[in-house]
Amino acid sequence: MKWKFANNTSQQSMAHQFRFKRFLFFRSLLERLPRPVSILDIGGTQDYWNMMGFSDSSVKITLLNLEVQPVSGDSFVSVKGNATDLSGYADQSFDIVYSNSVIEHLFTRKAQEKMANEVSRVGKYYFVQTPNYYFPIEPHWVFPFFQFLPIRSRLWLTRHFNLGHIGRITDRIAAEKQVREIQLLTGDEMQNLFPDASLYHEKILLFTKSIVAYRFP
Repeated sequence: MKWKFANNTSQQSMAHQFRFKRFLFFRSLLERLPRPVSILDIGGTQDYWNMMGFSDSSVKITLLNLEVQPVSGDSFVSVKGNATDLSGYADQSFDIVYSNSVIEHLFTRKAQEKMANEVSRVGKYYFVQTPNYYFPIEPHWVFPFFQFLPIRSRLWLTRHFNLGHIGRITDRIAAEKQVREIQLLTGDEMQNLFPDASLYHEKILLFTKSIVAYRFP
């Protein structure tokens, strides 16, 4: 059941269906820009873009991750880097900075602020998505209200149960590192991080599942 809800690699999952709908919204924004277009994708993979059915030779995509990722073809290049420090790139080096479910993985609000500042600096435009803190099912552990529990309870659940994408982590230090890594954001917090952004709210019934901060012409 959890994989039907949260497995991004399955086109039948709810998570993939929402990602695809969100990507269609991104493409509608992308079509506003003259070609060629350069994109810096923070935390992305070529498999993701392929799964979204994206193919446009006039768009060049740089994938930035903690480790270099495999790529093929002329449209993609992979580089090693850190989302909180893009000092290797000048201001407005890219037409678009794109990021999907990365900013919540940075451990601290200070690191999230650094990433937001770098995104705004190196991109003329940007599209940054993150899960919503107030959505009742935490998307990494796929467990109801997990994010509202005390650290001690989250740690116990992580060490004793195989939950969501995280899985069971019996080692206490590793489990605590994983629990503290995820810092979900609210809509207000995303607006504060990206004050010149518009917000796109992705909804399931009355609940906002995820939030996109975007700046486009």
